[in-house]
Amino acid sequence: MASQECPFCHLPNDRILFENNLAIAFRDAFPVAEGHLLVIPKRHIESWFELKSDERESCHELILNGKKAIKNDDSSVSGFNLGVNDGLSAGQTIFHAHLHLIPRRHGDVENPRGGVRHVIPGKGYY
Repeated sequence: MASQECPFCHLPNDRILFENNLAIAFRDAFPVAEGHLLVIPKRHIESWFELKSDERESCHELILNGKKAIKNDDSSVSGFNLGVNDGLSAGQTIFHAHLHLIPRRHGDVENPRGGVRHVIPGKGYY
């Protein structure tokens, strides 16, 4: 069930790094860090929260595969951020459910404390 307008529903095969029956993983076109991957269900659905359990498990499998591949390719990776922007007010710009797997490296920012809490300015440090 693909959407005609959705860029994730029409990815060229050469962009796909990993896939299984229900999900695919590919490099983010606008990465925030080298190795930044997106994991999406093959079925076009807008919200991560609407995924069926087998789709969530398939996405999780690819997240683990992506983490392993990134660490194998780059020994400087020392952590990861996982992120989902779900809804316009949360910053979602492509309305096909997707999860960001963002590799992190020691020293890539001055103070990483708070991580994803920084999506709301001033709330990351506590």
